[in-house]
Amino acid sequence: VQVVESGGGLVQPGGSLTLSCAASGSMLRTHAMNWYRQSPGKQRDLVAGGDGRFTISRDNAKNTVYLQMNNLKPEDTAVYYCHVLATSSDQPVARYYWGQGIQVTVSS
Repeated sequence: VQVVESGGGLVQPGGSLTLSCAASGSMLRTHAMNWYRQSPGKQRDLVAGGDGRFTISRDNAKNTVYLQMNNLKPEDTAVYYCHVLATSSDQPVARYYWGQGIQVTVSS
């Protein structure tokens, strides 16, 4: 199973960004897809609502999850990781997979 994030980059404070995470594999079934983030020197945390600024959505047909982030703040700067619970023909027992992570930098 491969998990690939995209859509990161540099954005100014108050701006918006949408991250995408696509999972692929033979006979893939995704059971859960979540976002985590990790800032330098901090632990990796589950991304929640961001005080109403973040929206997570899924396209089950594409095994893809999105993270729409609005009104971004400098403290949102982090590496964002996709976390997927899935089964596949190579791995019939459900297990978690991490993406490689993608950098989001909020700065003027």
